[in-house]
Amino acid sequence: MEPLTLVLLFLVSCVLSLYTWGHIKKRQNLPPGPTPLPVIGNLLQLKSGQLLESLKEMRERYGDVYTLYLGPRRVIVLCGYDAVKEALVDHGEIFGIRGLLPCVDLYFKGHGVIFSNGECWKQLRRFSITTLRNFGMGKRGIEERIKEEAHCLVEKLKEMNGTPFNPTYYFSQVAANVICSIIFGNRYSYGDPEFRRLMHIIDDIFRAMTSFWGQLYDMFDMLMRHIPGPHHKITKYIYQLDEFVKVRMEIDRKTLDPSSPRHLIDSFLIRMEEEKQNPSTQFNMKNFYTNTTVLFIAGTETISTTLRHAFLLLLKYPNIRIKVQKEIDQVIGRQRAPEQEDRESMPYTVAVIHEIQRYANVLPMNLPHAVSRDFKFRGFTLPQGTDVFPILAFVLQDPKYFPDPFTFNPDRFLDQNGRFKKNDAFLVFSAGKRVCIGEGMARLEMFIFLTKLLQNFDIKSPIDLKDLDITPQMVGFSNVPRPYQISFIPR
Repeated sequence: MEPLTLVLLFLVSCVLSLYTWGHIKKRQNLPPGPTPLPVIGNLLQLKSGQLLESLKEMRERYGDVYTLYLGPRRVIVLCGYDAVKEALVDHGEIFGIRGLLPCVDLYFKGHGVIFSNGECWKQLRRFSITTLRNFGMGKRGIEERIKEEAHCLVEKLKEMNGTPFNPTYYFSQVAANVICSIIFGNRYSYGDPEFRRLMHIIDDIFRAMTSFWGQLYDMFDMLMRHIPGPHHKITKYIYQLDEFVKVRMEIDRKTLDPSSPRHLIDSFLIRMEEEKQNPSTQFNMKNFYTNTTVLFIAGTETISTTLRHAFLLLLKYPNIRIKVQKEIDQVIGRQRAPEQEDRESMPYTVAVIHEIQRYANVLPMNLPHAVSRDFKFRGFTLPQGTDVFPILAFVLQDPKYFPDPFTFNPDRFLDQNGRFKKNDAFLVFSAGKRVCIGEGMARLEMFIFLTKLLQNFDIKSPIDLKDLDITPQMVGFSNVPRPYQISFIPR
């Protein structure tokens, strides 16, 4: 028998034994859920390509809190706003630690602001929020960067002369350039070879994480980490991004002025120098790379994907697009650039953006959480360290808070007088201690990019509107719009 076969049989036997002895025996007082099979868990109950639909069916049978086995990995699934809010907000200290995401864990290994816990997470989160604020989040600094990028995109689209094209590449570039200006201190021209290489690396990381092999790794990490295959490319691609950051760091280190940091790289290097004698510091090279990498990926993918959803929906519903353009003309006009302060005077546009984000539901599964200690939740016992999936899709589609949730309807965010109306269940950026640190910047980017483009262009689809499919398509753990073509026609 081949050595690899023997190893696989041994690993499967170990997993089977551990699963049977360590998990089935501990089901006492866990939330209900489908009966798992050895090794594969509840894999057979999950429809291929229809993960959310499978979870929805289980919710209908087992309720808003249930137990699911992804291979040998036990997770607790939370459904609906009430359950998610009770866990992440009311019991934030218990549910506020990051759960396991095996497909990237071989690289991050508990480092970086998104994937760390404990003191590491506290220090990096405080640093990241402070740095984003220092370089403009919530101030005119970042607003000017976003406005500059929006202007560059408008000029680029004018060169298209109304030719239909897939907007994915340009939307990814504008989002990446904003985060580049914070991390590196400058933007890149759209044709820059270095920038194109950077965008290809980001695309490779995302594709690998959301591929079949990437998802398989998340379910069977104990086994898959020992089996060769394309799932190991995820770490390879992330290290390529490390190399890109390293080159920039070495260049910037030569001209670093500790009294005047220019961007996030400077700020981290200064902090490393200040704390080099502190044995418990979290400001080291590993966290430098992981923190920079995760901020770059998160700051690029979510915004670019939301913009793609936005313009697909505006193509599908020209009456909504016309109303937004009318409000833009009334409040901003055609000459000056949109500004942050304009949001207060543009309730319909803000409502449309909120409904785009709700309907698009870019991160439907949320990132995994875990419980920090044994905890009683809704009458059940959740063992310490158990992963928890607070499903954002079931929050943003909760009919109790969003009637007729599968209909695109911006009016749900307006009161009877046409003023913007908040909704507590609008948890696009999650909630509690792990709420997205870039929420403020993301909101501003969406407002300025969308209003700037609609201020300068009408949009048109090369195919009949009735043939446009706006249903979000779940690829891995992300909802992406189906590919489409769009023309931007100068107004």
